[in-house]
Amino acid sequence: MRGLGVITQDSGHVNGIAGSDLSYSDTVVPELDITYFFTDNIAAELILGTTYANIDADGSIEGLGQVGKTWLLPPTLTLQYHFTDLGVFKPYIGAGVNYTLFYEQSGSGAFSDLDVENKVGAALQIGFDYMVDEHWGFNVDVKKLFLEPDWKVNLDGAPLSGKAKLNPWLIGAGVTYRF
Repeated sequence: MRGLGVITQDSGHVNGIAGSDLSYSDTVVPELDITYFFTDNIAAELILGTTYANIDADGSIEGLGQVGKTWLLPPTLTLQYHFTDLGVFKPYIGAGVNYTLFYEQSGSGAFSDLDVENKVGAALQIGFDYMVDEHWGFNVDVKKLFLEPDWKVNLDGAPLSGKAKLNPWLIGAGVTYRF
């Protein structure tokens, strides 16, 4: 169990509008990770948690304000390599796949019918466990998700579309328990 900071790239665009950009809110949420060790060094980790993002117009369209809000469910599966020759300090690296589901999407103000498409992306991670005893320890983990979904919305009835370049960093710290 960890606390997780979700820090987005704050980039994107509206098709056909030069200089348009998007920005997204950063969040702190709880996260549960389940890791299964195949060997002492090789493990698979499933990352579970949900967060939200406020989407704001930026760049040449900044004056339009908030575009909307969406919730994200980004389950991520990584294959990890754990370094085991360092005593209680147990660093690891990982790579895998993420499938982000966007739900409870809503437009704000003059924006309506927000639709951010679900998206598959790559995930990279680096982290470590510091074991206090055989079962309990502390964990620090940094993940990078490559997440650039297409999106569309209506602005006073006029359809707009583009790409939301979220590409978040997930920075977590918490408690680990090994069975």
